[in-house]
Amino acid sequence: MGKVEENKQLKLDALFSSAYDLFLSQGIVKTSIHDIVQKAGVAKGTFYLYFKDKYEIRDRLIAETARKLFLAAHEELQKADIPSFEDKMIFIVDYVIGKLEKNKPILRFISKNLSWGVFKQAVTKSEDDADLNAELSSMDYFQQLIQADPALRLRAPETMLFLIAELASSACYSTILENEPVSFEELKPDLYNAIRAIIRAHALPAPRLP
Repeated sequence: MGKVEENKQLKLDALFSSAYDLFLSQGIVKTSIHDIVQKAGVAKGTFYLYFKDKYEIRDRLIAETARKLFLAAHEELQKADIPSFEDKMIFIVDYVIGKLEKNKPILRFISKNLSWGVFKQAVTKSEDDADLNAELSSMDYFQQLIQADPALRLRAPETMLFLIAELASSACYSTILENEPVSFEELKPDLYNAIRAIIRAHALPAPRLP
């Protein structure tokens, strides 16, 4: 990397770091672009070289934060002997929510802004991350989990993942941060049963033997 490119990367990293800190500490609404560039120590024009507004940097930060959580969940899943897709999905959701439960500012940052588009980015390989396991390079990761369970055939798997992501995101936000309508520990069995029900509702019957 040349000196010019290195300088650009340093400025970009500073913008990401300052935006992340500000979004966590004071929220997105109360954070302005002026706040971000002032904390990063760069000119406002530099911000617009990379982002059209603060919501674009927010989405990229959410995608990267979520991607790291999924990568960590994947690494733990690799150590476990879990044959079925259904149990693997519960493992991944439980791992991610467990991490978010221990870090409420990150939960608050992610959950209310994790749209389906951002979720898809979160399981897509970062262009700058050459070390990311190829198995996690795209939505194909979940397809590989499905294919690893020979007893399972699914219809509309992307719709299924959308429903699981929306359910888990909203449920953990309300119960962990607001303790409504019950605590997360009370909700957990029902949440995981609901995720299993979503998966089973998308399961196709086994083909008949000739």
